Amino acid sequence: MNHTLIIAEAGVNHNGSVDLAKRLIEQAAAAGADYIKFQTFTADKLVTKAAKQAAYQLRNTGGQETGQYQMLKQLELTVQDHQTLMEHCHKAGIRFLSTAFDLDSIAFLHSLDLGLWKIPSGEVTDYPFLKRIAAYNERTLLSTGMCDLQDVRNAVGVLLGNGLSRESLVLLHCNTEYPTPFEDVNLRAMDALRREFGVAVGYSDHTQGIEVPVAAVALGASVIEKHFTLDRSLPGPDHRASLEPEELKAMVSAIRNIEKAVSGDGSKHVSESEKKNIAVARKSIVAARDIRCGEVFTEENLTAKRPGNGISPMRWEEVLGQPAKRAFNEDEQIEL
Repeated sequence: MNHTLIIAEAGVNHNGSVDLAKRLIEQAAAAGADYIKFQTFTADKLVTKAAKQAAYQLRNTGGQETGQYQMLKQLELTVQDHQTLMEHCHKAGIRFLSTAFDLDSIAFLHSLDLGLWKIPSGEVTDYPFLKRIAAYNERTLLSTGMCDLQDVRNAVGVLLGNGLSRESLVLLHCNTEYPTPFEDVNLRAMDALRREFGVAVGYSDHTQGIEVPVAAVALGASVIEKHFTLDRSLPGPDHRASLEPEELKAMVSAIRNIEKAVSGDGSKHVSESEKKNIAVARKSIVAARDIRCGEVFTEENLTAKRPGNGISPMRWEEVLGQPAKRAFNEDEQIEL
């Protein structure tokens, strides 16, 4: 049975607090996620001081424009913070992951020997960024929000052309709106990515609720990434499009159930669990009324009723017209 990699995206929902980040780690572990993912960046190297906030960031931070730089500066994690959080992940029984947003952050995360990279949608067109990660040839998840197929072709070309093997690449379908309207999800785009590039696919979700990521697993997603928070009412850009702990737990449980449900070989057959119900649910040919010995079986003196441990009604035409070899009471199963 395939195991879907589930990444609980804490992102910047720690609000700059290591204590809050630790609580996020504990909740992600309790929910059964495989990884908890943070974000590694230095605001000075990620964004200009003149860069405006996205519309969703304005909505989710109170509507007052402070600029991306000021917003992100408060959400940086230090080198020591990373070490602290990795240790806490180890204690909690969940794997640590973080997304880099600049070249220095890539180098730092490489020193942590995580063995897995997540390239965010905003870096799909950052050639030096893609080239640097490709050179490590480690398992790499590439989010494709805000991309058409040509954008993905260009990014995949850079990755494969600079050292990343096709077997190490997973493309994550994604829509970069927080929250994503359901009519814009387009889950079947995963099929297009799979056909075009011949790689594993997954889904990075920004919708509200758990239905869409669960559906993505049913459609073949091998990786699911989902934002989560301790409380959607907390201040910050991503909380409102995130799951709360009990919802994250429900999503993980639903995905694990879906994995089992789609793990069959595709043939139509009687399962072991249902065999015992065949006789209970199906019917047998029985006497519709008392039948005398020698009386001919007809549509009037026969009927079909449960249980199904006698002659199947599929032999109806075979039974009609034959004489009763003995007398039958009403509801008694017919014997030939």
